[in-house]
Amino acid sequence: MSKQVELVVYGAEVICASCVNLPSSKEQYDWLQAAISRKYGDDYVTYKYVDIFNPPNEQKYQQFAEQVVEDDMIYPVVLVEDEIVGEGNPRLKTVYQALENNGLTPIS
Repeated sequence: MSKQVELVVYGAEVICASCVNLPSSKEQYDWLQAAISRKYGDDYVTYKYVDIFNPPNEQKYQQFAEQVVEDDMIYPVVLVEDEIVGEGNPRLKTVYQALENNGLTPIS
């Protein structure tokens, strides 16, 4: 594997109304990062957390953050290589499958 795979989590400090009993977006981001690192190592995945109400000054992230807000998406919204793989309560199995579809293999 030589390609970096980007995983982006869009969320907010405030828990969305539909996610009252779920962890915050930031907590889910940290949890995903830890779970993925255990299974695939740290070398080939780059992680980015984007606050939907205060996105970084990069058009790509600003546009999708606006879309999350405007479309009332349930956050966190998880993207692997710009493909939505989870919304609200991301499923680890779905995220793993997306990573493997982008060339990652589990470490032994």
